[in-house]
Amino acid sequence: MAAFTSLLVCADAEAIQVLTRILKDMSIAVENCGNPAAAAVRLSEQRYDVLVVDCKDEAAAIALIAHTRGTLANRSVVAIALVDAQTNESAVTASGVSFVLYKPISAERATSSIQAVRSLIRYERRQGRRIPVDADTSLDYAATQNVTARLVDISENGIAVQSQSRLPVRGKVYFQFVLPGQTSSVRLSGEVLRQDASGRAGIRFVDVPKASRRILNEWLQANPARQPEVTLSLAPDSEQKIRPAQVNLSVGLGLMTGSTAERRGPSRHSCSMGAEVYKLGSSVPNRCSLSDLSAGGCYVETREPFPAGTELEIVVRVQESKLRIHGKVRSTHPGFGTGVQFTLETEDQRQQVQQLLACQVSGSKIFT
Repeated sequence: MAAFTSLLVCADAEAIQVLTRILKDMSIAVENCGNPAAAAVRLSEQRYDVLVVDCKDEAAAIALIAHTRGTLANRSVVAIALVDAQTNESAVTASGVSFVLYKPISAERATSSIQAVRSLIRYERRQGRRIPVDADTSLDYAATQNVTARLVDISENGIAVQSQSRLPVRGKVYFQFVLPGQTSSVRLSGEVLRQDASGRAGIRFVDVPKASRRILNEWLQANPARQPEVTLSLAPDSEQKIRPAQVNLSVGLGLMTGSTAERRGPSRHSCSMGAEVYKLGSSVPNRCSLSDLSAGGCYVETREPFPAGTELEIVVRVQESKLRIHGKVRSTHPGFGTGVQFTLETEDQRQQVQQLLACQVSGSKIFT
């Protein structure tokens, strides 16, 4: 019995022959359908692990992928687009494709690529079954607050969301939501593991307060998963002619974001750095941790965050050195921390930030 199932929407006899053989060799059952309209009906009624769509008719392929992302059964299916030199690849990937495979199909390259897809599905299934859910959530990160998104699915270890905004990688995301049938909010922090061009993001939980964990566990037990869900991911190797829909691979979390404005901003570095934080003019230290650092600011993790607008002095000790950096709180996330924008008025202050960045990037504990 096949371990996984796939729907192959393609009328190219040669491509069908090559892909069917490879999929079956990898214990992935294949269902062929050359008609996108008929495929849309199947995708609304039956769940598949893999969807392969020939983009010869580009408009029909894009419409089918968009339709699939709107279904309950297959909105998290791993979608592979078959493209050629005439295909508007950016339009196809923006529709929600996870992988791109180029025609004519090479058996050797396709085997390697589909093996990567199969490994991805197996990995995702090991992470726990996800339960489809449709609910609003509010996201906060760095100096950004109240980004609206929709929950797609949820497990005890993470969630998938759909958002019109690109979420940061290499940095924590703080979010809260009310699950269907519940009245109390679940408040968590997590890290973005992956996101695609359609705005879907997979987030792994990092910090779950006890009250939120209790609410989450009770809801999961009352709403058992009917079938395992698959979270979108990205292709691992462009040399195999299987290309990621977005170059947002992350090992851990990269703080590269999708918009042009964000790319022009200061590059950020994930870190875990002890610091003493003072309200400006106060001698009472607050021992905190910096989890995100750039030339323009940082994130200060603390259970008792400072109110927005509070002016701070951040003191970081490195061996015999002591750096003092001033900043102002731009965002606050109760129970988690605050986003701080540096206020650098002198050349000495700017140099201290550059020293701190240089130390973090190099891993060195000695300032020169």
